[in-house]
Amino acid sequence: MDCEKQSLLCEDSSDNTDTNYTETGSVIHKTCNQNVINNANGSTPRTKVYKRRWYVMVIFCLFAMSQGGSWSIYGPISATTEDAFDWKDSDIALLTAWGPIAYLITTFPFAWLIETKGIRVASLTATFLTLMGAVARCITTDPTYVTWTSNIGQLLNGLAGPIAFGAPPVLSALWFPANERTTATALNTVLNSVGSALTFTLGPHLVPFRGSCHDNDTAVNISSNFNGSITNNCTNKIRIITERHDISRYMLYDLCFIVIAFLLMLIYYPKKPDLPPTISASVARLDFRSGIKDLLRNVKFWLICLTFGVSQGVFSSWQGVLDVNLKPHDISQNEAGWLGFYSMIAGCLASLVFAKFSDLFARHMRLFLLFLYICATGCFVWFIFLVEGVIQSSTVMLYASIIMGTMFLTSTMPLFFEMACEAAYPVPEGITNLVLTLSSNIGGLIFLLIQMIPNIGTNWASWCMLGGIVSCIPVLALLKERYNRLDVDETGKDS
Repeated sequence: MDCEKQSLLCEDSSDNTDTNYTETGSVIHKTCNQNVINNANGSTPRTKVYKRRWYVMVIFCLFAMSQGGSWSIYGPISATTEDAFDWKDSDIALLTAWGPIAYLITTFPFAWLIETKGIRVASLTATFLTLMGAVARCITTDPTYVTWTSNIGQLLNGLAGPIAFGAPPVLSALWFPANERTTATALNTVLNSVGSALTFTLGPHLVPFRGSCHDNDTAVNISSNFNGSITNNCTNKIRIITERHDISRYMLYDLCFIVIAFLLMLIYYPKKPDLPPTISASVARLDFRSGIKDLLRNVKFWLICLTFGVSQGVFSSWQGVLDVNLKPHDISQNEAGWLGFYSMIAGCLASLVFAKFSDLFARHMRLFLLFLYICATGCFVWFIFLVEGVIQSSTVMLYASIIMGTMFLTSTMPLFFEMACEAAYPVPEGITNLVLTLSSNIGGLIFLLIQMIPNIGTNWASWCMLGGIVSCIPVLALLKERYNRLDVDETGKDS
């Protein structure tokens, strides 16, 4: 059984990129007998699927939600923060940009940490960084210092990004069987998006934009009716103090959630199960340095990486500052918040559906990706025509175009993660996916840096996002799939 793994990794001799796997197969063949957990008779690897895998996944999801929510916490309340702290759109873009900037710093350190110390140490370190970021954001709302503390907080949170965004496939490979891996990756991945989605609805609700009520810095009366008439005196100073108080309270709520996630992970979050769930999980992976070298020679992986980085990187950053991008089209902070919320929730639900289909039809990931990208392209063309006035706009059509486009594109993330793992195996999943997600953060960072250029506007942003998606369709159409890890699992099952 163990001796068959070398041939599985070199199956397609017509592809010159596969020659790299001859050496890899030899490494596995030499180390299998030392690293595979055997039955009592020592003949075949022992595997077991534990029920507590779902608890471990929930704990990780709480962390992923908190990190994702903290990353996008300022975008949905940009109108309020700009009024309260005299910030500009470029300041909001910078706060969001710390996510991909910090990602560049910690991608390879976290990849090394996963492979040498395990997922527990790496996850606790990342959760602690997210916690410290939340503490920094809660320090003050004094305009003299709040810009510094907010940026420091977003930097610390961004340093945890490689684990929150790139580690789900590692957890899936450690705890879940082959027919649940993509679904488990989807669940872990979408909860990061759920955290961002919640900021789109909780943010504008807890930190509402109270509007300008100034009239030469004198008091004016604002009246509203609720079981009678209530009249409040409002000045610029009172309004801004109230907005700052709302922001402070919102940051404190976020901190409390992260503290809970950190304590639960600290109490129980094992490094790995006693027995692996699959044959491929029992086989030793390449070490960190060999894995990096192997990835550099893997053409198929880099095609997947390029496609994911260009499309998902630009799209996630565009969505992170959705309020800023839609403001010139007379879409309010509150309406943009609900658009972002509904879009992400739809994307999360669709991700689970397509991930389950991918588990059932395990060797057709590329076709699923191609279908989803074509559908997303159609939806975002529709959206751009609406906001540019090419076709008559309506609220229903605007919501439908953004929600459906986000739904289709978000559904591709777990498929990309698993397809990259299959193409790169036996490179460790931690290295593979942290490098994969690094590409998307580079793409997102370039997008946000362009948005910080003074007076550049926002009309270009949606066209740039659409171009990133369309450019990936020909690559997906021509890409040849490889399922190295699945081959090992299925061969072991047959034997």
